[in-house]
Amino acid sequence: MTVNPLKAQDVWKDVGEHVQFTVLKFKRIDRAKTQAAIQEFADRSQAIIRSLRIRDSHLATESSLKVAMGFSETAWEYLFPNQPKPAELETFSGVKGPEYEMPASTGDLFFHIRASNEAVVYEAQTQFMRFLNNITDVVDETKGFRYFEGRAIIGFIDGTEAPAVEDAADYALIGDEDPNFTNGSYAFAQKWRHNMDFWGQLNNETQEKAIGREKFTDLELEDDDKFKNAHNVASKFEKNGEEQKIVRMNVPFSDPASGNTGTYFIGYSRYWSVTKGMLTNMVDQSDYLLTFSDILSGQLFFVPSRDTLADIAEGVYNQ
Repeated sequence: MTVNPLKAQDVWKDVGEHVQFTVLKFKRIDRAKTQAAIQEFADRSQAIIRSLRIRDSHLATESSLKVAMGFSETAWEYLFPNQPKPAELETFSGVKGPEYEMPASTGDLFFHIRASNEAVVYEAQTQFMRFLNNITDVVDETKGFRYFEGRAIIGFIDGTEAPAVEDAADYALIGDEDPNFTNGSYAFAQKWRHNMDFWGQLNNETQEKAIGREKFTDLELEDDDKFKNAHNVASKFEKNGEEQKIVRMNVPFSDPASGNTGTYFIGYSRYWSVTKGMLTNMVDQSDYLLTFSDILSGQLFFVPSRDTLADIAEGVYNQ
């Protein structure tokens, strides 16, 4: 079975104008009730998405609604104890380097919802929760937005290192190496809070050396012009001498009056080991971003293909 992007959830498409990330945790009071609710939700969620795309579409344009939902390892084992699980699905326990660490956080269900209309994002999550309220508690709910020119909140163009759209599926979607879960994806979600006052006091040259690119043009600096722990150096991961890629979507969030501003990072990958290798390199090399950031959360989720969601809806995974 080969990769077919049409059978995947929205794991490599555009970031969106309005974005919501939601992490839920099962109440774990009644396993059978939870399994039945997720079975129904796997079906109803797809109908909700189809309906909202019709409601949001206009004569000249299609709806921009895109949704990806996933399960953590703990959720998978709770819901489907008698079924195999994706080959690289594990519980992220954090990574630690000589100066900084990336902590893990809890969570069973993950949602990445985005659209050009905030009302559509709101309605999607609201309708989803009608089927999940009784079996889950909210761990985190973060609203993000598109910053000027698609830049990260720290002012640099985002996504330059991600694969081009036409190539993205091969980096984001599981293939023949795990045939039971082809067209699924490993999603790593991580919430960063930045000290924007610290960052804003740095001059333009220092910021460019810290990121490894020119701020205005987005051109990559020569290696000798970067800090040794520049972000695009520290986050690079190679395997057998070849640089590995994932689909990255960094989304700004902020409560500007209180100064709570940061980046919600979501990385979709065919191989979790690639994303984990990048994270490990970042702490091992003390990525410059870590000098002015606190990492608030981090967990791995498996995003099933639409075929797998259909099997869950039909009760195949409850056997």
